[in-house]
Amino acid sequence: MALMITTACINCDMCLPECPNEAIYEGAKVYEIDPQRCTECVGFYESPTCIAVCPINCINPDQML
Repeated sequence: MALMITTACINCDMCLPECPNEAIYEGAKVYEIDPQRCTECVGFYESPTCIAVCPINCINPDQML
């Protein structure tokens, strides 16, 4: 499963450097996550680091996948 960033994102740049797969990118209005690249940090960390560093908790599992 991949993660997604909600429209509540404030573009704080905290998540971007944390992604070991470079799945996070700057979208039209907020940061977005490429579901093809997101592994939820499996093989890198014990839990997704983008979720851990997000100050407003706007990163969630993508229920559409």
